[in-house]
Amino acid sequence: MRYNQLILMLFVLFTFSIGYSQTKEFSKEEVLKDLDTLKDLLEKSHYNLYAYNPKKEFDLNFDEVKNSVEEDSISFKEAVGIFQRVISNANTGHAEVDFPAKSYIDFVQKGGRIFPLEIALEDDKAYIRKNYSDKQNIRTGSEILEINNAKIDEILKLMYPHISAERPYLKKAKIEFWSFPRLYWQIFGEEENFSVLVKENNQLKEYRLQGVAALEDYEYKRKDILSSDRRVKFYRNTAYLNPGNFSGDEEDYQKFIDSAFAVIKEESSKDLIIDLRNNAGGDNSFSDYLISYFAHKPFRWNSSFTLKTSKYLKENTRLNNDTTNVYFQEILKQPNGKIFPYHFEAMQPQAPGKRYNEKVYILINRQTYSQAAVAAGLIQDYQFATLVGEETGDFPSLYASLFTVYLPNTKIPVKVPKGYMVRVNKSEKPEGVKPEIMIKDHLLDDEDEILETLLQRLDS
Repeated sequence: MRYNQLILMLFVLFTFSIGYSQTKEFSKEEVLKDLDTLKDLLEKSHYNLYAYNPKKEFDLNFDEVKNSVEEDSISFKEAVGIFQRVISNANTGHAEVDFPAKSYIDFVQKGGRIFPLEIALEDDKAYIRKNYSDKQNIRTGSEILEINNAKIDEILKLMYPHISAERPYLKKAKIEFWSFPRLYWQIFGEEENFSVLVKENNQLKEYRLQGVAALEDYEYKRKDILSSDRRVKFYRNTAYLNPGNFSGDEEDYQKFIDSAFAVIKEESSKDLIIDLRNNAGGDNSFSDYLISYFAHKPFRWNSSFTLKTSKYLKENTRLNNDTTNVYFQEILKQPNGKIFPYHFEAMQPQAPGKRYNEKVYILINRQTYSQAAVAAGLIQDYQFATLVGEETGDFPSLYASLFTVYLPNTKIPVKVPKGYMVRVNKSEKPEGVKPEIMIKDHLLDDEDEILETLLQRLDS
């Protein structure tokens, strides 16, 4: 039962490949053909492939990766790594090949062992946040300097080519949510013993650790950073609402939001905290519905939204979408390679009797992604609420609006951003949404610094 829960959790986090077992080996020819397909897909379908890395550099990296493929038999995990090293070089967070979850599940199922320390990356340092080893005298919050005589910066540099992001801040955030132990396994494979150098109270200490069972001693004992949990709580005169991700069954989501605000109105809460931290994002129709409950005027989730169509996008649209929908019809009728605008109607606030009219605070952090970051940006730009926490990892003006293509030979999924959206205030600065009230968030520990600090301020 718990193993099935792990499968479900990984399914939510990562896009799975189709058709092939994780144990299948691919030929060199199959991988090289898919590499060429990947490059063609990105060149023709990515909204702006060279926005953050010039074509010359991208092509040079592609040739280096292609020339590095030498083995005649390549595992699923190795193939994923090869494709990641190409797509991540675009430096676009929404153009990516996910962690090889199928291989990891197979590894876990066979009793594999992994690195036993959970790590958070803050202020250019790596801190131990959870200790799953048998050495319980290792202090959480200690800085980790080396693993098996390799400096932590050197290890991170080996991980970075497998992670798509516009900047190091987002790469580090993604390492946290994918989990350092999982990524360490992807890069280095299974290791049974670890020599770890840490700094505790300005003193260096070395520990000898054994790997832990990935399933029983790691996955079963932890909780992933990104959470789709929805909940309403009350702290004296303050209501707290976590709306969950902006995806799933939209009718069910709207019912939850309706009931949540009905309860909040009944309680006559003088302040409302809405938590968009650790949020994977989703669709604007979900976030717009949430915002309509505290917006005081009509709003749009962007100042401009443009799309690039291609043969790949059209094939995907015909297979997976309702082609009677005006949005998808527009994609199909435009010539390949055409960039065109698409306009969304303004969202109206809820009726006065349903709307929340008191003070609203929005919690954000570096794990506020995609549409959650876009929503935080529009809330800030329309001055609907006060933002609290830390800068988001994702930009509010970004290349997104994903579609997924499966490479023909390996069936490995590739996410491609077909659109570009600009935040309401029209800023295109390469930066996340920055809160009005900055509070540092130490992820993966047992404290909730942002929420607790804000509640203390409201009480005083």
